[in-house]
Amino acid sequence: MNVNQQIRRLKHLLQTLSSRRLRLWGIAIAAFLGVIFYGVVVLSQQPVTISFLVSALEAEQFQPLVEQFESENPDIRIQIAPAPNASDAVEGLYTSSFLLGDSPYDLVLADITWIPKFAAANWLLPLSDQISEEELSAFLPADIEGSRYEGELYRVPMRSDVGVLYYRTDLLEEAGLEPPDTFEELIEVSQQLKQGDIDWGYVWQGAQYEGLSADFVEVLAGFGGFWVNPETQEVGLDQPEAIAAAEFLRNTVTERVSPPGVTNYQEVETLRVFQNGNSAFMRNWPYAFPEVNQEGSPINGKVGIRPMVSSAEGEGGACLGGWGFGISASSPHPEEAWRVIEFMTSEEAQKLFVMEYGYVPSRVNLFTDPEIVGRYGHYPQLLEIAEQAVLRPPVPQYTQVSDILQRYLSSAISGQISPERAMERAAGETRRLLGRYSNNNA
Repeated sequence: MNVNQQIRRLKHLLQTLSSRRLRLWGIAIAAFLGVIFYGVVVLSQQPVTISFLVSALEAEQFQPLVEQFESENPDIRIQIAPAPNASDAVEGLYTSSFLLGDSPYDLVLADITWIPKFAAANWLLPLSDQISEEELSAFLPADIEGSRYEGELYRVPMRSDVGVLYYRTDLLEEAGLEPPDTFEELIEVSQQLKQGDIDWGYVWQGAQYEGLSADFVEVLAGFGGFWVNPETQEVGLDQPEAIAAAEFLRNTVTERVSPPGVTNYQEVETLRVFQNGNSAFMRNWPYAFPEVNQEGSPINGKVGIRPMVSSAEGEGGACLGGWGFGISASSPHPEEAWRVIEFMTSEEAQKLFVMEYGYVPSRVNLFTDPEIVGRYGHYPQLLEIAEQAVLRPPVPQYTQVSDILQRYLSSAISGQISPERAMERAAGETRRLLGRYSNNNA
Protein backbone atom coordinates (compact mmCIF):
# COMPACT_ATOMS: atom_id res chain seq x y z
CA MET A 1 0.00 0.00 0.00
CA ASN A 2 1.50 3.30 -1.06
CA VAL A 3 1.59 6.46 0.93
CA ASN A 4 -1.37 8.08 -0.86
CA GLN A 5 -3.61 5.09 -0.13
CA GLN A 6 -2.65 5.20 3.57
CA ILE A 7 -3.49 8.93 3.74
CA ARG A 8 -6.93 8.37 2.11
CA ARG A 9 -7.73 5.51 4.54
CA LEU A 10 -6.71 7.64 7.53
CA LYS A 11 -8.96 10.51 6.37
CA HIS A 12 -11.90 8.12 5.98
CA LEU A 13 -11.33 6.71 9.47
CA LEU A 14 -11.25 10.20 11.01
CA GLN A 15 -14.45 11.19 9.19
CA THR A 16 -16.17 8.05 10.42
CA LEU A 17 -15.11 8.62 14.03
CA SER A 18 -16.10 12.27 13.84
CA SER A 19 -19.53 11.41 12.46
CA ARG A 20 -20.12 8.83 15.19
CA ARG A 21 -18.96 11.28 17.87
CA LEU A 22 -21.37 13.91 16.58
CA ARG A 23 -24.21 11.43 16.56
CA LEU A 24 -23.40 10.43 20.13
CA TRP A 25 -23.23 14.06 21.19
CA GLY A 26 -26.50 14.73 19.41
CA ILE A 27 -28.19 11.84 21.17
CA ALA A 28 -26.86 13.04 24.55
CA ILE A 29 -28.00 16.61 23.96
CA ALA A 30 -31.44 15.48 22.78
CA ALA A 31 -31.82 13.29 25.85
CA PHE A 32 -30.80 16.17 28.13
CA LEU A 33 -33.23 18.57 26.50
CA GLY A 34 -35.93 15.94 26.70
CA VAL A 35 -35.41 15.59 30.44
CA ILE A 36 -35.63 19.36 30.87
CA PHE A 37 -38.77 19.60 28.75
CA TYR A 38 -40.39 16.75 30.66
CA GLY A 39 -39.51 18.45 33.92
CA VAL A 40 -41.02 21.74 32.76
CA VAL A 41 -44.21 20.00 31.66
CA VAL A 42 -44.50 18.08 34.92
CA LEU A 43 -43.85 21.15 37.02
CA SER A 44 -46.34 23.21 35.03
CA GLN A 45 -48.97 20.59 35.79
CA GLN A 46 -48.30 20.63 39.55
CA PRO A 47 -50.93 22.56 41.57
CA VAL A 48 -49.98 26.04 42.74
CA THR A 49 -50.19 26.46 46.53
CA ILE A 50 -51.88 29.61 47.90
CA SER A 51 -51.35 30.19 51.61
CA PHE A 52 -52.76 32.51 54.27
CA LEU A 53 -52.74 32.85 58.02
CA VAL A 54 -55.86 32.63 60.18
CA SER A 55 -56.79 31.94 63.79
CA ALA A 56 -56.84 28.27 64.79
CA LEU A 57 -60.62 28.31 65.34
CA GLU A 58 -61.36 29.70 61.90
CA ALA A 59 -58.81 27.41 60.24
CA GLU A 60 -61.18 24.53 60.98
CA GLN A 61 -64.20 26.50 59.82
CA PHE A 62 -62.55 27.19 56.47
CA GLN A 63 -61.99 23.52 55.64
CA PRO A 64 -65.33 22.87 53.88
CA LEU A 65 -64.70 25.90 51.66
CA VAL A 66 -61.13 24.78 50.98
CA GLU A 67 -62.30 21.31 49.95
CA GLN A 68 -64.97 22.70 47.65
CA PHE A 69 -62.58 25.17 46.02
CA GLU A 70 -59.88 22.56 45.41
CA SER A 71 -62.39 20.14 43.88
CA GLU A 72 -63.44 22.86 41.42
CA ASN A 73 -59.89 24.16 40.88
CA PRO A 74 -57.51 21.16 40.72
CA ASP A 75 -54.62 23.43 39.66
CA ILE A 76 -54.65 25.29 43.01
CA ARG A 77 -54.13 24.08 46.55
CA ILE A 78 -54.94 26.19 49.61
CA GLN A 79 -52.68 26.02 52.64
CA ILE A 80 -53.97 27.59 55.85
CA ALA A 81 -51.48 28.35 58.60
CA PRO A 82 -53.22 28.34 62.01
CA ALA A 83 -52.47 31.25 64.34
CA PRO A 84 -53.51 32.37 67.84
CA ASN A 85 -57.15 33.36 68.20
CA ALA A 86 -56.39 36.97 69.22
CA SER A 87 -56.60 39.24 66.17
CA ASP A 88 -53.70 41.45 67.31
CA ALA A 89 -51.50 38.33 67.48
CA VAL A 90 -52.48 37.42 63.91
CA GLU A 91 -51.68 40.96 62.78
CA GLY A 92 -48.30 40.71 64.49
CA LEU A 93 -47.44 37.51 62.65
CA TYR A 94 -48.39 39.00 59.29
CA THR A 95 -46.44 42.16 60.07
CA SER A 96 -43.34 40.23 61.12
CA SER A 97 -43.42 38.16 57.93
CA PHE A 98 -43.54 41.30 55.78
CA LEU A 99 -40.83 43.10 57.74
CA LEU A 100 -38.51 40.11 57.50
CA GLY A 101 -39.09 39.97 53.74
CA ASP A 102 -40.17 37.14 51.44
CA SER A 103 -43.46 36.56 53.29
CA PRO A 104 -44.72 32.98 52.87
CA TYR A 105 -48.34 34.18 52.63
CA ASP A 106 -50.01 34.81 49.28
CA LEU A 107 -53.22 36.13 50.82
CA VAL A 108 -53.90 38.26 53.86
CA LEU A 109 -57.16 37.65 55.70
CA ALA A 110 -57.30 41.13 57.18
CA ASP A 111 -59.27 42.89 59.88
CA ILE A 112 -60.69 46.11 58.49
CA THR A 113 -58.46 48.25 60.74
CA TRP A 114 -55.27 46.77 59.22
CA ILE A 115 -55.84 48.01 55.68
CA PRO A 116 -54.36 51.54 55.96
CA LYS A 117 -51.22 50.24 57.66
CA PHE A 118 -50.65 47.34 55.26
CA ALA A 119 -51.47 49.39 52.18
CA ALA A 120 -49.28 52.33 53.19
CA ALA A 121 -46.38 49.91 53.72
CA ASN A 122 -46.90 48.47 50.20
CA TRP A 123 -47.57 45.02 51.60
CA LEU A 124 -50.77 44.57 49.59
CA LEU A 125 -51.52 44.66 45.88
CA PRO A 126 -54.17 47.11 44.60
CA LEU A 127 -57.30 45.29 43.46
CA SER A 128 -59.37 47.95 41.67
CA ASP A 129 -58.50 46.47 38.26
CA GLN A 130 -59.71 43.03 39.35
CA ILE A 131 -63.31 43.90 40.25
CA SER A 132 -65.81 46.38 38.82
CA GLU A 133 -67.72 49.02 40.78
CA GLU A 134 -70.91 47.21 39.81
CA GLU A 135 -69.64 44.03 41.48
CA LEU A 136 -68.57 46.01 44.55
CA SER A 137 -72.08 47.46 44.87
CA ALA A 138 -73.26 44.03 46.05
CA PHE A 139 -71.34 44.55 49.31
CA LEU A 140 -72.16 46.77 52.28
CA PRO A 141 -70.95 50.29 51.35
CA ALA A 142 -69.09 50.78 54.63
CA ASP A 143 -67.27 47.47 54.15
CA ILE A 144 -65.99 48.64 50.77
CA GLU A 145 -65.10 52.07 52.14
CA GLY A 146 -63.09 50.41 54.88
CA SER A 147 -61.31 48.25 52.30
CA ARG A 148 -59.86 51.26 50.49
CA TYR A 149 -56.82 53.38 51.22
CA GLU A 150 -56.30 56.69 49.45
CA GLY A 151 -58.97 55.73 46.94
CA GLU A 152 -57.51 52.35 46.00
CA LEU A 153 -59.15 49.02 46.87
CA TYR A 154 -56.91 46.59 48.77
CA ARG A 155 -59.38 44.13 50.28
CA VAL A 156 -62.57 42.32 49.31
CA PRO A 157 -64.85 41.73 52.34
CA MET A 158 -65.77 38.20 53.27
CA ARG A 159 -67.73 38.80 56.45
CA SER A 160 -68.82 41.90 58.29
CA ASP A 161 -69.33 42.83 61.93
CA VAL A 162 -71.10 45.74 63.61
CA GLY A 163 -71.75 46.91 67.14
CA VAL A 164 -75.28 46.20 68.38
CA LEU A 165 -77.35 47.55 71.27
CA TYR A 166 -79.32 44.66 72.81
CA TYR A 167 -82.36 45.22 75.02
CA ARG A 168 -84.79 43.14 77.05
CA THR A 169 -88.14 43.29 75.28
CA ASP A 170 -89.98 41.66 78.20
CA LEU A 171 -88.79 44.20 80.76
CA LEU A 172 -89.73 47.15 78.56
CA GLU A 173 -93.18 45.71 77.85
CA GLU A 174 -93.87 45.03 81.53
CA ALA A 175 -92.89 48.61 82.39
CA GLY A 176 -94.87 50.06 79.49
CA LEU A 177 -91.71 51.60 77.97
CA GLU A 178 -90.35 51.92 74.45
CA PRO A 179 -86.72 51.19 73.55
CA PRO A 180 -84.67 54.35 74.12
CA ASP A 181 -83.53 56.50 71.21
CA THR A 182 -81.19 58.90 73.01
CA PHE A 183 -78.38 58.70 75.57
CA GLU A 184 -80.57 60.51 78.08
CA GLU A 185 -83.40 58.03 77.57
CA LEU A 186 -81.01 55.09 77.96
CA ILE A 187 -79.97 56.42 81.37
CA GLU A 188 -83.55 57.18 82.42
CA VAL A 189 -85.03 53.87 81.27
CA SER A 190 -82.15 51.94 82.84
CA GLN A 191 -82.76 53.61 86.19
CA GLN A 192 -86.47 52.83 86.04
CA LEU A 193 -85.91 49.18 85.16
CA LYS A 194 -83.33 48.82 87.95
CA GLN A 195 -86.14 49.23 90.42
CA GLY A 196 -87.39 45.77 89.39
CA ASP A 197 -85.60 42.42 89.35
CA ILE A 198 -82.39 43.41 87.58
CA ASP A 199 -79.19 44.72 89.10
CA TRP A 200 -77.97 46.97 86.29
CA GLY A 201 -79.31 48.96 83.40
CA TYR A 202 -76.53 48.88 80.82
CA VAL A 203 -73.36 46.82 80.36
CA TRP A 204 -70.65 47.48 77.79
CA GLN A 205 -66.92 46.98 77.16
CA GLY A 206 -64.97 49.36 79.41
CA ALA A 207 -61.63 47.57 79.76
CA GLN A 208 -58.50 49.16 78.33
CA TYR A 209 -58.37 47.30 74.99
CA GLU A 210 -59.68 47.68 71.42
CA GLY A 211 -63.26 47.01 72.52
CA LEU A 212 -63.24 50.31 74.43
CA SER A 213 -62.29 52.17 71.25
CA ALA A 214 -65.11 50.42 69.37
CA ASP A 215 -67.64 51.40 72.05
CA PHE A 216 -66.38 54.97 72.07
CA VAL A 217 -66.57 55.43 68.29
CA GLU A 218 -70.28 54.54 68.39
CA VAL A 219 -71.05 56.99 71.16
CA LEU A 220 -68.90 59.61 69.45
CA ALA A 221 -70.90 59.19 66.23
CA GLY A 222 -74.10 59.59 68.22
CA PHE A 223 -72.92 62.98 69.47
CA GLY A 224 -71.88 64.00 65.95
CA GLY A 225 -68.15 64.10 66.68
CA PHE A 226 -65.08 62.69 65.00
CA TRP A 227 -61.83 61.08 66.12
CA VAL A 228 -59.31 61.63 63.31
CA ASN A 229 -60.00 63.00 59.84
CA PRO A 230 -57.86 60.74 57.61
CA GLU A 231 -57.62 63.33 54.82
CA THR A 232 -56.55 66.32 56.90
CA GLN A 233 -55.13 64.50 59.96
CA GLU A 234 -57.27 66.82 62.09
CA VAL A 235 -57.97 65.43 65.57
CA GLY A 236 -61.37 65.95 67.18
CA LEU A 237 -60.95 64.32 70.58
CA ASP A 238 -60.88 67.63 72.48
CA GLN A 239 -63.98 68.97 70.75
CA PRO A 240 -67.26 69.30 72.73
CA GLU A 241 -68.81 66.25 71.03
CA ALA A 242 -65.95 63.94 72.00
CA ILE A 243 -65.87 65.26 75.56
CA ALA A 244 -69.64 64.65 75.79
CA ALA A 245 -69.09 61.07 74.59
CA ALA A 246 -66.50 60.45 77.30
CA GLU A 247 -68.76 62.05 79.91
CA PHE A 248 -71.65 59.78 78.93
CA LEU A 249 -69.53 56.67 79.42
CA ARG A 250 -68.33 57.97 82.78
CA ASN A 251 -71.89 58.84 83.82
CA THR A 252 -73.11 55.28 83.27
CA VAL A 253 -70.80 54.33 86.14
CA THR A 254 -71.28 57.31 88.46
CA GLU A 255 -75.08 57.10 88.13
CA ARG A 256 -74.90 53.34 88.78
CA VAL A 257 -76.54 52.47 85.50
CA SER A 258 -73.50 50.30 84.78
CA PRO A 259 -71.65 48.26 87.43
CA PRO A 260 -68.35 49.66 88.74
CA GLY A 261 -66.63 46.59 87.32
CA VAL A 262 -67.60 47.56 83.77
CA THR A 263 -64.26 49.36 83.56
CA ASN A 264 -62.73 45.86 83.36
CA TYR A 265 -65.36 44.25 81.14
CA GLN A 266 -64.65 42.78 77.73
CA GLU A 267 -67.23 41.04 75.52
CA VAL A 268 -67.32 37.83 77.56
CA GLU A 269 -68.02 39.53 80.90
CA THR A 270 -70.62 41.79 79.31
CA LEU A 271 -72.44 38.84 77.76
CA ARG A 272 -72.40 36.90 81.01
CA VAL A 273 -74.15 39.66 82.97
CA PHE A 274 -76.78 40.25 80.29
CA GLN A 275 -77.45 36.58 79.56
CA ASN A 276 -77.91 35.83 83.25
CA GLY A 277 -80.73 38.39 83.29
CA ASN A 278 -78.87 40.99 85.38
CA SER A 279 -79.06 43.96 82.99
CA ALA A 280 -81.62 45.51 80.67
CA PHE A 281 -79.26 46.70 77.93
CA MET A 282 -75.97 45.47 76.47
CA ARG A 283 -73.59 46.70 73.82
CA ASN A 284 -71.96 43.78 72.00
CA TRP A 285 -71.38 42.21 68.57
CA PRO A 286 -73.82 40.08 66.51
CA TYR A 287 -72.29 36.81 67.75
CA ALA A 288 -74.11 37.41 71.04
CA PHE A 289 -77.62 37.05 69.57
CA PRO A 290 -77.50 33.24 69.15
CA GLU A 291 -75.85 33.01 72.57
CA VAL A 292 -78.61 34.82 74.46
CA ASN A 293 -81.31 32.91 72.56
CA GLN A 294 -79.90 29.42 72.90
CA GLU A 295 -81.92 26.72 74.61
CA GLY A 296 -81.70 27.07 78.38
CA SER A 297 -80.84 30.77 78.33
CA PRO A 298 -82.97 32.66 80.89
CA ILE A 299 -83.62 35.42 78.34
CA ASN A 300 -84.26 33.23 75.28
CA GLY A 301 -86.81 34.98 73.04
CA LYS A 302 -86.79 38.14 75.16
CA VAL A 303 -84.16 40.20 73.33
CA GLY A 304 -84.39 42.94 70.70
CA ILE A 305 -81.62 44.76 68.82
CA ARG A 306 -81.02 48.26 67.47
CA PRO A 307 -78.11 50.61 66.69
CA MET A 308 -76.47 52.52 69.49
CA VAL A 309 -78.59 55.43 70.74
CA SER A 310 -77.60 59.02 69.98
CA SER A 311 -78.05 62.58 71.15
CA ALA A 312 -81.37 64.23 70.34
CA GLU A 313 -79.81 65.85 67.26
CA GLY A 314 -77.60 62.94 66.18
CA GLU A 315 -77.91 59.53 64.61
CA GLY A 316 -76.85 56.25 66.17
CA GLY A 317 -73.74 54.57 64.82
CA ALA A 318 -72.53 50.98 64.77
CA CYS A 319 -68.77 50.41 64.86
CA LEU A 320 -67.73 48.46 61.79
CA GLY A 321 -65.55 45.38 62.11
CA GLY A 322 -65.15 42.39 59.84
CA TRP A 323 -62.63 40.51 57.73
CA GLY A 324 -61.70 40.28 54.08
CA PHE A 325 -58.99 39.10 51.70
CA GLY A 326 -56.12 41.04 50.18
CA ILE A 327 -53.21 39.79 48.05
CA SER A 328 -49.67 39.93 49.39
CA ALA A 329 -47.44 42.14 47.22
CA SER A 330 -44.73 39.47 47.49
CA SER A 331 -46.91 36.60 46.27
CA PRO A 332 -45.48 34.82 43.20
CA HIS A 333 -49.01 33.72 42.26
CA PRO A 334 -51.29 36.80 42.27
CA GLU A 335 -53.60 35.44 39.56
CA GLU A 336 -54.28 32.22 41.46
CA ALA A 337 -54.62 34.20 44.69
CA TRP A 338 -57.33 36.32 43.07
CA ARG A 339 -59.24 33.18 42.07
CA VAL A 340 -59.26 32.15 45.73
CA ILE A 341 -60.56 35.60 46.71
CA GLU A 342 -63.35 35.41 44.13
CA PHE A 343 -64.50 32.10 45.59
CA MET A 344 -64.12 32.95 49.28
CA THR A 345 -66.03 36.23 48.97
CA SER A 346 -68.72 34.81 46.70
CA GLU A 347 -72.36 34.66 47.70
CA GLU A 348 -72.16 30.86 47.97
CA ALA A 349 -69.17 30.86 50.32
CA GLN A 350 -70.54 33.65 52.51
CA LYS A 351 -73.89 31.92 52.82
CA LEU A 352 -72.18 28.74 54.00
CA PHE A 353 -70.35 30.71 56.69
CA VAL A 354 -73.57 32.38 57.80
CA MET A 355 -75.58 29.15 57.94
CA GLU A 356 -72.90 27.08 59.64
CA TYR A 357 -71.34 29.57 62.03
CA GLY A 358 -73.68 32.56 62.30
CA TYR A 359 -71.20 35.08 60.88
CA VAL A 360 -72.46 38.35 59.44
CA PRO A 361 -72.21 38.50 55.63
CA SER A 362 -70.78 41.45 53.75
CA ARG A 363 -73.10 40.93 50.75
CA VAL A 364 -76.28 42.94 51.19
CA ASN A 365 -78.75 40.46 49.66
CA LEU A 366 -77.80 37.70 52.12
CA PHE A 367 -79.35 39.65 55.01
CA THR A 368 -82.77 38.96 53.47
CA ASP A 369 -82.06 35.53 51.95
CA PRO A 370 -85.11 33.37 52.86
CA GLU A 371 -83.03 30.43 54.05
CA ILE A 372 -80.83 32.62 56.23
CA VAL A 373 -83.79 34.56 57.64
CA GLY A 374 -85.49 31.24 58.35
CA ARG A 375 -82.64 30.40 60.71
CA TYR A 376 -81.74 33.91 61.88
CA GLY A 377 -84.89 35.98 61.92
CA HIS A 378 -83.10 39.09 63.17
CA TYR A 379 -80.89 39.50 60.07
CA PRO A 380 -83.14 42.08 58.34
CA GLN A 381 -82.84 44.20 61.50
CA LEU A 382 -79.12 43.57 61.50
CA LEU A 383 -78.96 45.01 57.99
CA GLU A 384 -80.55 48.22 59.23
CA ILE A 385 -77.85 48.44 61.88
CA ALA A 386 -75.08 47.65 59.39
CA GLU A 387 -76.31 50.46 57.14
CA GLN A 388 -75.46 52.88 59.98
CA ALA A 389 -71.93 51.52 60.36
CA VAL A 390 -69.10 53.92 61.21
CA LEU A 391 -65.38 53.36 60.67
CA ARG A 392 -62.58 53.74 63.12
CA PRO A 393 -59.97 56.21 61.80
CA PRO A 394 -58.51 54.71 58.58
CA VAL A 395 -54.96 55.88 59.23
CA PRO A 396 -51.76 53.77 59.01
CA GLN A 397 -50.98 54.57 62.64
CA TYR A 398 -54.33 53.32 63.89
CA THR A 399 -52.86 50.88 66.44
CA GLN A 400 -50.95 53.71 68.17
CA VAL A 401 -53.88 56.13 67.85
CA SER A 402 -56.23 53.61 69.46
CA ASP A 403 -53.74 52.89 72.25
CA ILE A 404 -53.63 56.59 73.13
CA LEU A 405 -57.41 56.83 73.30
CA GLN A 406 -57.75 53.67 75.37
CA ARG A 407 -55.29 54.86 78.00
CA TYR A 408 -56.88 58.25 78.56
CA LEU A 409 -60.47 57.09 78.21
CA SER A 410 -59.84 54.31 80.71
CA SER A 411 -58.55 56.89 83.19
CA ALA A 412 -61.65 59.01 82.63
CA ILE A 413 -64.30 56.32 83.09
CA SER A 414 -62.54 54.95 86.17
CA GLY A 415 -62.54 58.41 87.76
CA GLN A 416 -58.76 58.99 87.79
CA ILE A 417 -59.07 62.11 85.64
CA SER A 418 -61.96 64.22 84.34
CA PRO A 419 -63.36 63.36 80.89
CA GLU A 420 -62.49 66.82 79.61
CA ARG A 421 -58.89 66.65 80.75
CA ALA A 422 -58.54 63.08 79.46
CA MET A 423 -59.77 64.04 75.99
CA GLU A 424 -57.50 67.08 75.87
CA ARG A 425 -54.47 64.95 76.66
CA ALA A 426 -55.53 62.23 74.23
CA ALA A 427 -55.98 64.83 71.49
CA GLY A 428 -52.58 66.39 72.16
CA GLU A 429 -50.74 63.09 72.13
CA THR A 430 -52.54 61.98 68.98
CA ARG A 431 -51.60 65.20 67.20
CA ARG A 432 -47.97 64.77 68.15
CA LEU A 433 -48.01 61.18 66.90
CA LEU A 434 -49.56 62.04 63.55
CA GLY A 435 -47.42 65.16 63.19
CA ARG A 436 -44.27 63.14 63.76
CA TYR A 437 -45.18 60.77 60.94
CA SER A 438 -46.13 63.67 58.66
CA ASN A 439 -42.81 65.39 59.33
CA ASN A 440 -40.92 62.16 58.65
CA ASN A 441 -42.73 61.79 55.35
CA ALA A 442 -42.21 65.41 54.34
